[in-house]
Amino acid sequence: MNKYALLVLVGVIVLLSAALIGTLVFMTNKPVESRAVQVIYDIAPMEPDSELWGRNFPNQYSSFLGTGDNVLDTTYGGSSKFSHLEKDPRQVILFAAYGFSLEYNDDRGHEWALTDVREIKRVNETTPGTCYSCKSSDNPGLWAEMGMAEYDKMKFSELGEHINNTIGCANCHEAETMRLIVTNPALEEALEAQGKDWRTFSRQEMRTVVCANCHVEYYFKGDGKYLTFPWQNGTKVEEMYEYYTEIGFKDWEYPEALTPMLKAQHPEYEMFTAGSTHYNAGVACADCHMPYARDGAAKYSDHNIRSPLFQPERACGQCHNDVAYVTGRVAVIQEQVYNTKIATEDAIIDAINAIKAATANPASDQALLAEARELHRKSQFYWDFVSAENSMGFHNPQYVLKILAESTDLARQAQMKAAQAANDPSLLQVDTYYLNQESGALAP
Repeated sequence: MNKYALLVLVGVIVLLSAALIGTLVFMTNKPVESRAVQVIYDIAPMEPDSELWGRNFPNQYSSFLGTGDNVLDTTYGGSSKFSHLEKDPRQVILFAAYGFSLEYNDDRGHEWALTDVREIKRVNETTPGTCYSCKSSDNPGLWAEMGMAEYDKMKFSELGEHINNTIGCANCHEAETMRLIVTNPALEEALEAQGKDWRTFSRQEMRTVVCANCHVEYYFKGDGKYLTFPWQNGTKVEEMYEYYTEIGFKDWEYPEALTPMLKAQHPEYEMFTAGSTHYNAGVACADCHMPYARDGAAKYSDHNIRSPLFQPERACGQCHNDVAYVTGRVAVIQEQVYNTKIATEDAIIDAINAIKAATANPASDQALLAEARELHRKSQFYWDFVSAENSMGFHNPQYVLKILAESTDLARQAQMKAAQAANDPSLLQVDTYYLNQESGALAP
């Protein structure tokens, strides 16, 4: 090689090296969350119309629209809007005199969130606007405009005039950067109370935390119905129950038994993060419920958010080689949890009947009866913490079975205390109700 060719080669290498170094320096100084985002159209901050976001991210948006069509069911869940009350009539008794005994349907996909909350029979003229908190992409803008306290004070019917869009991009993403963010003020307040700043979390952590904008236990605080997560003492079931007890909160009073009751919501985040195997391994909610997909050379997160059982090869197969074994294990775990949950429900119903009978007896020992009610309250909240959580135990099997075991024990203790209060051994009978498998009706 002559010296001129060598000089040309060296020059090319120098130029390429300089270009590479310049690119690396440029990328290093770019915020992580904005790398590789090709913005064609500007999106306004907190833009509620997800279709506008879809112009920049067509794969994510088109897959999100699939949440409107995924109305199929798994063995114990799904998105068909089936009635929990018809599927498990015990729950009509467990939620007696509360809205959930009127209508309690399984959630459909995110595309249906706004429609379903407006059509549910539990909504009436007294329903607070707080019930819209997890149903619309209009919320981040409304919270920024009026503040959450004013938002929550409005009646459901009044606030509905300002809400037009179902759950969407603005609930999880920052428009300027597309990074995952906390948009629900209640979640930010709950994290701050624990000394946590979500802005310091890694992207992988946020792929779970962002789901906690909605998939959590919560209650409406005070006359203003202020949305609050009961995490002050921690996020485990016993810690949240302790919190509710300290503030003397109740959702309703159980008829005839006079027990001050609690209704658990949908604590997927708390259940998953309570030391589950997948959480400890660094798995995020999105890894299973929004697995990566490809469109040619483009790789994107599938926004058709649904059960991993509908796409186990992509959802489970990215970590597990034997997908058939994994889905088989899911079936075994969920069946065990379901059967245990039903047995717990029978125990709670027996406790309810015993407490009602003791309450009706004027000679009952009121101190013992108060203990029975407290045991009933705690037992049913523990059971509901499992029942309302949308994985039939798979998010954290060991923890779930522990909770159900404690719930059953508490229910039997409640039944015993009621019998002692009334001095009536007949109240100790078990299996007061049974499920007629042929008719699907509860019978004495």
